Amino acid sequence: MIEETTIKTTVAMLSALAQETRLSLFRLLVKQGPDGMKAGDIARSLHIPNSTLSYHLTELERAGLITSQKQQRHIIYAPDLKRLDGFLSFLIEDCCQGSSQGSPQGSGGLCFSFQNNNVQNNKGCKE
Repeated sequence: MIEETTIKTTVAMLSALAQETRLSLFRLLVKQGPDGMKAGDIARSLHIPNSTLSYHLTELERAGLITSQKQQRHIIYAPDLKRLDGFLSFLIEDCCQGSSQGSPQGSGGLCFSFQNNNVQNNKGCKE
């Protein structure tokens, strides 16, 4: 069952992202997409010790922003794209009170448009 995004879960997610290392870590994982990354590769990419990385991964996972999956001897961390979609949708669901007035052309009625239009499919990655 997919947990409905609520004020409480949104606050937990925002709190987890309100720290420089965790925000950098989350952005790195989002960039990698659903395939994720091994913990050791993340530590090397961000130049942080394994113990520090472990703490931050736990916080992001506890907030529901990332998932972990054991593959042989490695743990792969990836963004939870379904929860991320719910989180972002919750943040903007009442944008402009549903009005399309003042919407950028081609934005589908939203009163803003995302700057990065690289998302091409449901997996969150450009094909």
